[in-house]
Amino acid sequence: MYNTFKPEQPMGLMDFVRAAKSCIKEITPKELLDKLNNKEDLLLIDVREHGEYESGHIKNAHLVPRGIIEAAADSAYPKHLPELVAARDRQVVVYCATSGRSAMAAAVLQMMGFKNVLNLDGGYARWVADGMPEIHEASY
Repeated sequence: MYNTFKPEQPMGLMDFVRAAKSCIKEITPKELLDKLNNKEDLLLIDVREHGEYESGHIKNAHLVPRGIIEAAADSAYPKHLPELVAARDRQVVVYCATSGRSAMAAAVLQMMGFKNVLNLDGGYARWVADGMPEIHEASY
């Protein structure tokens, strides 16, 4: 049976982002840097696209584009990401460019049973604006 939910007005991107942010926890760039410096046990996931990741990212972040987060987190999917599948009881911090895509990814991971998911507030743009360390890797 198909869901018959029909909102009065069609939902837009920011409606989905607001809904996701209403049910997730966020972390500031400084709080994330402190966790990284303290070597806390966490899995860092960058949900941006490959080109965005290549132009700069946070050290030790795993690239899992938003469009494949469900598959990457599902052990039944043949091309899942083992590190992500194994992180259901670990801290998982997700980020994107400005925190919208990652908020939706965090909400999905929670629905999939991940117990401690955090979204980087303001995303990579805020990370850079706040002067946090970046990794730039050349691709040939």
